[in-house]
Amino acid sequence: MSDPVIKRALVSVSDKTGIVDFCRELASMGVQIFSTGGTLKSLVDAGIDAASISTITGFPEIMDGRVKTLHPKIHGGLLAVRENPEHQKAAKDNGIEFIDLVAVNLYPFEATVAKPDVTFEDAIENIDIGGPSMLRSAAKNNESVTVITDAADYATVLAEMRSNGGATTRATRLTLAAKVFALTSKYDTAIAAYMACAAGTARDASVAMTVKLEKELDMRYGENPHQNAGFYRMNDGTGARSFGEYFEKLHGKELSYNNMLDTAAATGIIEEFRGEEPSVVIVKHTNPCGVAQASTLLEAWHSAFATDTQAPFGGIIAFNRPLDMETAVAVNEIFTEILIAPAYEEGVLDLLMKKKDRRLLIQKRALPKGGWEYKSTPFGMLVQERDSKIVSREELKTVTKRQPTEKELEDLMFAWKIAKHIKSNTILYVKDRRTFGVGAGQMSRVDSSKIARWKASEVNLDLKGSVVASDAFFPFADGLLAAAEAGVTAVIQPGGSIRDNEVIEAADANNLAMVFTGMRHFKH
Repeated sequence: MSDPVIKRALVSVSDKTGIVDFCRELASMGVQIFSTGGTLKSLVDAGIDAASISTITGFPEIMDGRVKTLHPKIHGGLLAVRENPEHQKAAKDNGIEFIDLVAVNLYPFEATVAKPDVTFEDAIENIDIGGPSMLRSAAKNNESVTVITDAADYATVLAEMRSNGGATTRATRLTLAAKVFALTSKYDTAIAAYMACAAGTARDASVAMTVKLEKELDMRYGENPHQNAGFYRMNDGTGARSFGEYFEKLHGKELSYNNMLDTAAATGIIEEFRGEEPSVVIVKHTNPCGVAQASTLLEAWHSAFATDTQAPFGGIIAFNRPLDMETAVAVNEIFTEILIAPAYEEGVLDLLMKKKDRRLLIQKRALPKGGWEYKSTPFGMLVQERDSKIVSREELKTVTKRQPTEKELEDLMFAWKIAKHIKSNTILYVKDRRTFGVGAGQMSRVDSSKIARWKASEVNLDLKGSVVASDAFFPFADGLLAAAEAGVTAVIQPGGSIRDNEVIEAADANNLAMVFTGMRHFKH
């Protein structure tokens, strides 16, 4: 079959970029042009010979333009298989003429719902019905019909028509058809996500989920250099999320997959201290290796760094205050992969940018609370609500004879904010609103406790007078007794073990204060 010559075109676009020049050249090649509404007016005003779609359908545009192209004479003209005698007969019997080219783009639904003041009615009116229908019909019959959704393709189509006797090539028609189905899929996904959010079902894990992903950034590589990776902005009905919405990279190399994970981990923890006293978080491989809060950012930095003086090299550091020069000079003494701050005071960027490989990020706004998180397995996707629950002091249940002191309570609450961000099993020692020992990701809670104590001893931090947090209950008293031996005076844990009484008795025997939160924070 030879490439069909384009004789009749249907043009109806929301974005009119380039459409006048495109149609002017089509008309100069003898193509008959039909159009609708505002597009038709633009063409006629430009002196282009174009007719209303009503001249094909014999039916006026009605219901505020909602019904204009949904007609057998339109879709018959698009879907008819040119080489099929039965199709040709049906077209002739019903007065249907073939349509060889369609140029359509869609109502700006995504741009509309992105407006902060958008109403539900505005969103609904920007759901295109006729446009996707025409595009799908034309794309399905790409053997005969050329379909354009992107103004960037006008020049390609015109160039082929000039060199090919008024026809496009099969390869081009197929490529353009593929773009149609990518566009309509994306369009419908955006609508489905918006509708799910409006209906409230976007927060229900029991329903089918529609998640839209669009590549935003190329990663330097994945977890390892031999793995390809990318970062995708997403919308799952709970709001659009992207890296650029929350961060701006001011300096440094491209981010890698691991950099993104560590950035998420560091900012997730620093968010716990938003609006509080100056705080610093140091993260390595998604686990905090030092967190501290103090009256100045410099003091918080020194305290956080003192928790582990080896791991911060090559780590990620987040601040809850604009990074000042005094703190920047101290941080600059070690190599760090990424620094994240809400702002950088005068002169700080000039200092930090001297290390070309270091990435400098501004966190532009608070991270969203709640929503879903997704983890893939080789056999499917796991979806769960984010662990954003905060326990207040009033919700704590003291289960020991001794009540915690005000200072102990302060450290217990500080520790609990951090513990939920550490990989299980978690044992965290805290004193004076700074981490003293971190035990993370061990198969045994006792092993995590041993590691945390060992790390503290490595940097000469005395655990006497500290408090300890455990992300899940102590299944036996041995973990608590190990903490008591280290000099701990208070404990925060979820509770809920069948041996809680045994653990409570051990705490009482060692004059420890212990509070239950009633919730665990496993992190895998």
